[in-house]
Amino acid sequence: MLLFSDTALLVLFALVLDALVGDPPWLWRHVPHPVVLFGKIIEIADQDFNTPDAPERRRKLYGTIFLIALVACALLTGALLEVIFRGLPFGEIGIVIVGAIFIAQRSLYDHVAAVRDGLSQGGLAGGRKAVAMIVGRDPKQLDEAGVARAAIESCAENHADGVVAPTLWFLLLGLPGLLAYKAVNTADSMIGHKTERHRAFGWASARFDDLINLPAARLSGLLLALSAPLFGKGVGASLAIMRRDAPNHRSPNAGWPEAAMAAVLGLALAGPRVYPGYSVDDPFMNAEGRREATAGDIARALKAMVFACALQTGIVALIAIVSIPF
Repeated sequence: MLLFSDTALLVLFALVLDALVGDPPWLWRHVPHPVVLFGKIIEIADQDFNTPDAPERRRKLYGTIFLIALVACALLTGALLEVIFRGLPFGEIGIVIVGAIFIAQRSLYDHVAAVRDGLSQGGLAGGRKAVAMIVGRDPKQLDEAGVARAAIESCAENHADGVVAPTLWFLLLGLPGLLAYKAVNTADSMIGHKTERHRAFGWASARFDDLINLPAARLSGLLLALSAPLFGKGVGASLAIMRRDAPNHRSPNAGWPEAAMAAVLGLALAGPRVYPGYSVDDPFMNAEGRREATAGDIARALKAMVFACALQTGIVALIAIVSIPF
């Protein structure tokens, strides 16, 4: 039995469909996006079980139990969908569509490009408004260079957890793996913060999200580093900077794509940042790089991301070809 069977071909079609269509706004104005449904479940659990006056140990336990239940439901839902689709004539099309919904190549590009356009056309106010849609930090604390760096960092980090990771888990475990990954990733984004309210209840979600993103973050960093020649940089030098700086990031994963992006663009990324309710004092990735990022640098980051997405699609296509029985 081949490792990936026909799943690799379905993943390939999902990647192409997402790149071409993305998330059409008209559709999600009429029906809720599945990630929104995950979010509603997480919000209800946060309200009902994360009581501020409960002991921290109990809140951590409740958060862990909730995460186990969330993952189990996502796995079962994905398995049920796959059984239903594979039992229908041309049902594989449904698997491709679901896969495309949960892979964020096109939507990530569009959101980051909106920050580029906001800075170019609307100045600091336009950039702050657009970047607030994709980052959790306080946009009022950002100058134009800060807005540009935030957009570029989001581009790099979300390439790992919004593109590479769902593709990887889809490839390995089909729809169950894809849905379970997105459920955990959504939980981490909502309750995996080190704020007073979520430090205990979101502990399990944050730690498990770190674990399942370990391989994708490093693969994302590699793919981005391979874009270095597009910007007159060396792949070897970019990989060296990534390996040197990534472990210094507060996240065990975000540092890999961010350090790679910093290296290929010649920028200093990460560093001290302010979020609602707390701040971080991280070292810079590629500290020797330029800190005054611009809208033009956002455009170059998008070019690197497109290259990395195309390379990933090529790798999946190769796996699909090798998996075809002859």
